[in-house]
Amino acid sequence: MSTLWEKITRDCKLISLPDVYIRLKTIIDTPEYRLDDVADTIRSDPALTTRVLKLINSPYFGLASKIETVFRAVSLLGTQQIHDLTLATCISESLHEPADSAFDMQDYWRRSIFCGLVAQGIARRMGLIDSERLFVCGLLFDLGHLIMHQSIPEETKQALQHSQQRCQPLVEVERELIGLDYARVGATLMRQWSFPLCLVETTEFHNEPLRAKHHPAETAMVHIAAIVSETLMGNGKLGEGLNTPHQAALERTGLDLAACRSIAEEVKPGIEHILHTIYPLKNAS
Repeated sequence: MSTLWEKITRDCKLISLPDVYIRLKTIIDTPEYRLDDVADTIRSDPALTTRVLKLINSPYFGLASKIETVFRAVSLLGTQQIHDLTLATCISESLHEPADSAFDMQDYWRRSIFCGLVAQGIARRMGLIDSERLFVCGLLFDLGHLIMHQSIPEETKQALQHSQQRCQPLVEVERELIGLDYARVGATLMRQWSFPLCLVETTEFHNEPLRAKHHPAETAMVHIAAIVSETLMGNGKLGEGLNTPHQAALERTGLDLAACRSIAEEVKPGIEHILHTIYPLKNAS
């Protein structure tokens, strides 16, 4: 088991984020940075600029008027939200499709986007201003599975098959058969990339939201969004044994399951639009 973990951690070290994102994060992490510097960094990559503006102007982000320039986007939304949306649009460049022919990269992003939209919708229903961060938290909740399919594909497929046969949550089967789970793998890569703690914690504990210490509300939202979106997509990736959110997580949001499912139905039409922005390579035709 430890050998598998060592292989995953070695493979994670070979994955790097795009240079433009690294430059952007370096600027934002610098005291007294200028908004011009943030905007100029994004503008240095024309393709990224187009994708960020397209995502920001998506009807599912609910802006009152169209944003034409990166500088206006930074001024209006703030650097944290621009960081998050830039990350959302460029991360697919770093994550290559596994060689495993059974793995559908487009389906992976479709499910991830759905989770992100549901998490964002729950945040908005709760009246939170920073709902874009919840979109990114939901978008990246399943990052570990992509890494596992790349690094240890046979063990990962075996765990999925056992989960479906036993009707048992996949995270439990992974821990039993492999000695690790996708949430831990995803959080490990996020720490390597120095992602914000909110993204790390919602990924690591979305299956066990009561363990979240620093961002319990956000983790509860991603927990609910992951289950509701997986259930409505009907692919059984989480296993039939985990099809109802923890009551404590629902109570933290102040919403019942019916309300969360209603949110999911409302945002579901947005999946394909955002898929073309975040993962455009196979959608050009």
